[in-house]
Amino acid sequence: MEVLGAIGVLSYCAAAAVSVADVIGRRFGMPVVGVVDLVQLFVMAGAWLCIPWGFSAGAHVGVDFLLERMPAGAARALQAAAAVIAAGLMAMILWKCFGAWQMQALLGDKSQQLGIPMSYFWVPLLVGAAASILAALAVVIRLTSGRTVISTQAH
Repeated sequence: MEVLGAIGVLSYCAAAAVSVADVIGRRFGMPVVGVVDLVQLFVMAGAWLCIPWGFSAGAHVGVDFLLERMPAGAARALQAAAAVIAAGLMAMILWKCFGAWQMQALLGDKSQQLGIPMSYFWVPLLVGAAASILAALAVVIRLTSGRTVISTQAH
């Protein structure tokens, strides 16, 4: 999950770099061709590829004040239930978005500026959703085995 998270962060960096290059390039009459397409693709990849790391590291938003007041076993059970729900939500997202990806691939739509197949924009979402399911289920296994409690402190 760390590798996907790193790729996601690099995608955000690429979106920022392309945006800055475009702003600077425009000052000299040399804008970045396809800046909108590139930024959209990089942001999409960044968002969806970072989510699995958030699940595995426990870096998502939580209600810490409640967990801190609960017995450790109850806190683990509540966290495990939340992870099961998250895995289910990601499974639904994957299922519905896989159909949308298939439709985009079938239609052959392309982005307006660079002609990037729109189905490519869905790939990071599908990879991120599938990896998020695995990450959430790994959290459930960790929590139900009693070996580890996910920290409720900010990372």
